[in-house]
Amino acid sequence: MSTHSLVRDDVQQAPEPSAPAKVTGVAGIALIVDLIAIALMLYSVKLLRDYNHGNTASTIVGVILLLASLGPLWPTFQGFLGAGKRAKLLGDKQLVAARRAAARGREDTAIGIGYGAAVLIVAGVLLLLLTNSGAVADTFLRIDAWRQSFNEEIHAFWINVWVAVVSFILVLIFGLILAIMRMLPGRAGAPLRLIATVYCDVFRAIPAIVTVLLVAFGVPLAFTFTQTWNVAWLGVLALTLTYSAYVAEVYRAGLASIHPSQTAASRSLGLSYAQTLRAVLVPQAVRRMVPPLMNDFISLQKDTALLSVAAIPEVLQVAQYWESKLFNLAPVTLAALFFIIITIPQARFVDYLINRDAAKRAGG
Repeated sequence: MSTHSLVRDDVQQAPEPSAPAKVTGVAGIALIVDLIAIALMLYSVKLLRDYNHGNTASTIVGVILLLASLGPLWPTFQGFLGAGKRAKLLGDKQLVAARRAAARGREDTAIGIGYGAAVLIVAGVLLLLLTNSGAVADTFLRIDAWRQSFNEEIHAFWINVWVAVVSFILVLIFGLILAIMRMLPGRAGAPLRLIATVYCDVFRAIPAIVTVLLVAFGVPLAFTFTQTWNVAWLGVLALTLTYSAYVAEVYRAGLASIHPSQTAASRSLGLSYAQTLRAVLVPQAVRRMVPPLMNDFISLQKDTALLSVAAIPEVLQVAQYWESKLFNLAPVTLAALFFIIITIPQARFVDYLINRDAAKRAGG
């Protein structure tokens, strides 16, 4: 029997491989985006120099911004080269190489569009600040107002930092107590579980600003011995009451995430419930609880600004004084910048912890 007779005549032949998608159209879109971004940045730089009367600093900043806006043109140019290489390789019947060239060209044009869009956003923000003779910049970013209020605001900001740190230390302790109360086993722990549950529900339902008002103005009236306290301690008390409810839930979720077999094994070895918590559950749960606890600390830091409603001399209180004195919101913007400066590194640290934990889990 010949080999030819083994092949069926009705078998359909495989279709010819399709050519890779064209890149020229996407590259053209990238070029349009980049050119619009450059034009808008050029106009924004002109407004910046006009606003600063053409001084040296604004000229240097403008040159840097313009050079940065030219950056997206390079990957877009590479995309056009990829389109040309794709066409040449297709003409030479090199389909696999043409696919690679087309994929690389699409990636380059996507980079050009992404960076061009970023330049558009930056130029748009500059345009927003500098239009109408810089009215927005004068309202929120007046340098002379920052100079006048800086010393008082930076000193007041340390009160925010102190309140946040002391409050969070107390929150960690009180929140752990609440979490343990909520997880007490058996009928004997039912009353304490109920009390902890009611506390967490109530203080998570009450807005933090209401708690601050009740504590700052109500506690000195109800408990006269607190009238001699530094008013900042009342702020610490208010934030501790509020955030303990949230942190207790973080603790409880972290402890509950440990597999029940860990508890069963510990109890079978003769460990008490307290010993199981201290030696087995808490050490394993800490790694999982650190990122959400850091998020709560960041949130608590920002909420220290609520103490201004109780006339506690923190940074927002001082900023509002300067705002009313200068009839300008730049001092309030400066207070916001202080919070941004200390919060962003912490937020990135939280991301690092989350990624590190994910990598450890993926690695087994």
